[in-house]
Amino acid sequence: MKLSENKQKMLRGELYHAFVPELIVDRARCGHACARYNNAGDVSRRRLTELFRDILCDRSALPPPAATPEEDDKLFEDDPWVQFPVNMDYGYNVKLGKNVFINFNATFLDTCKISVGSRTLCGPNVSFYSGTHPLDPVIRQGTKGPELGKEIHVGEDCWIGGNVVILPGVNIGRGSVVGAGSVVTKSVPDFTVVAGNPARVIRKIETAMDPASGELWNGWEEKAIGGAEVPMAEMGGRNEATQTLPEAK
Repeated sequence: MKLSENKQKMLRGELYHAFVPELIVDRARCGHACARYNNAGDVSRRRLTELFRDILCDRSALPPPAATPEEDDKLFEDDPWVQFPVNMDYGYNVKLGKNVFINFNATFLDTCKISVGSRTLCGPNVSFYSGTHPLDPVIRQGTKGPELGKEIHVGEDCWIGGNVVILPGVNIGRGSVVGAGSVVTKSVPDFTVVAGNPARVIRKIETAMDPASGELWNGWEEKAIGGAEVPMAEMGGRNEATQTLPEAK
């Protein structure tokens, strides 16, 4: 079906009108889909995946059921894990990669595309705000005036702390970390820790995954995928020994 000019403007990040019948219907559809997901209760991983894909308007077919519930769950082990409740405006503008984890109370104002790369982890109460409004109140006019948006892209292998707000037009580079409670107003380079309001660079992350490190990265070894082989105390000690905060200025 051909998109209306107003909806095309929304997706392009241009001024558009949100309170028109077409987009009101789209938001209502998404709201009902979120409610079904948020109130699903104790259901199978298959059913949760089905309900979540409905929020995103993802019509891709589910794999045929496996012989046992345990085997069936494994069919969806690479699908995103999204704790409910979750809230979105439209759903169809949200794209999540494999093995993404989104903790409870996430909010996606997906006026424009919001993408989260594979293996990225998000704490509770994280908000992705791709929508914004004109500064001039003469143009803004409440629900009668136009609004606009800018895409948000979070790279692969990131860690977004709890209560983080990510504002329109922000790109967060691969492997980066955003400290809890931060408001991210500007794009973040790859393999960087940022924190604060507004978020500022705290340190560079030293990792073999960074091409600039000069180390050869061939991916994770199969035996290490479980993530629990290295005791947390040892990991913490290693991090303290290799990474220090810059001096306060």
